[in-house]
Amino acid sequence: MKSITTDDLQKLVESGADLNLIDVREAEEVAYGMVPGAVHIPLGQLPEQISELDEAKEYHVICKAGGRSAMACDYLASNGYQTVNVEGGMMDWNGEVIA
Repeated sequence: MKSITTDDLQKLVESGADLNLIDVREAEEVAYGMVPGAVHIPLGQLPEQISELDEAKEYHVICKAGGRSAMACDYLASNGYQTVNVEGGMMDWNGEVIA
């Protein structure tokens, strides 16, 4: 599984890179803020919403600490999607957050 640190992700976000970022935390966690540009799809809803994703794109996946995002990456990869797990998740994120 490919992975990226939060510092490297922050550099990509701040550079304006065209990222497809999925936040798989629960709604009450996301209420504290998300990485700018992230789309909220709770892990439990990923199977229902997978058809909304584009298999031609690479998805960076983030959660609180990296465990659920790793599970999401495994699930997406097993269904033909390219994924990058964000190591450390929001607990390690030092960049801007949006509500």
